[in-house]
Amino acid sequence: MPEISTAERAAGFLLGLTDDDTAARVRERTRLPGPEGAAEARKRLRSSLGWGGHRRLPVSVTLWALEQDDPQLNALLREHGAITDLGLRRALARGIPFGPGRTQPLPVSRATAENEPEVPEAYERLGLVGALRAAGSWGRARGAASMVLTAEDWRTVTDADAEQPLPGYSRWALSIRPDCPPGLRKQFGSHPKFTHRLREAGVLDGPAEYALTHRPAVEVLTLLSLGTVMFPSRLPAAEDALRPLVRRHLGDREEAWAVLAQLIGTFHGTAPELIVTAGAIA
Repeated sequence: MPEISTAERAAGFLLGLTDDDTAARVRERTRLPGPEGAAEARKRLRSSLGWGGHRRLPVSVTLWALEQDDPQLNALLREHGAITDLGLRRALARGIPFGPGRTQPLPVSRATAENEPEVPEAYERLGLVGALRAAGSWGRARGAASMVLTAEDWRTVTDADAEQPLPGYSRWALSIRPDCPPGLRKQFGSHPKFTHRLREAGVLDGPAEYALTHRPAVEVLTLLSLGTVMFPSRLPAAEDALRPLVRRHLGDREEAWAVLAQLIGTFHGTAPELIVTAGAIA
């Protein structure tokens, strides 16, 4: 059986958003792949992360994966350097669960525990709020913000900022945490610099935003095709965002799917732009 390329897998993800009859007919003409099993997807995820197939994952995508509270998946992300946020690394090292409503600590391997960032001296001396208020540089603020680990910690920070606004560096470091509560980000304000920093860090409102606005399309769609093992509870939101575009611009037109299969590997725009372009050319 010939090896399936990254571009073919990305196009196959979109084809999976159509009905079964259309998908079967298009696969017959284009040779695009069909659905894969969980074991195959997990194997492909390991290979993809190992070769840097998705460059640096948006930090929110990493959080969605950690929300599965799957020790094997967590270890895989850690091994390949996908967890760059200090707060996420610290929580993972301490076995703190990420899934909504979960409270039982996760099993932590020795390698994971040893991956915890150093506890900031200011935190040991001044406590959480004191360390955030004393942060006069980006590095110190990032370290202090990494000590916010639980829902209670976030409430403490929210109350402290409401009482007296935290310094700019600390607000910045907290706002780019993917698990920062939306209410706290709103409390920080909507300065253009903050918006830019969130975008640069890969902080997303949800999977729909990732599916519709990030580029290149082949990278986004390949990552979404791994959503069945990385973030299954989040994947439907991305699928629902793309499905109307697929039906409107590609539908059951085999020619349009053939054009998309040719374009996708070198197309630099977003997934919606790719879909519209393929439909227009056909």
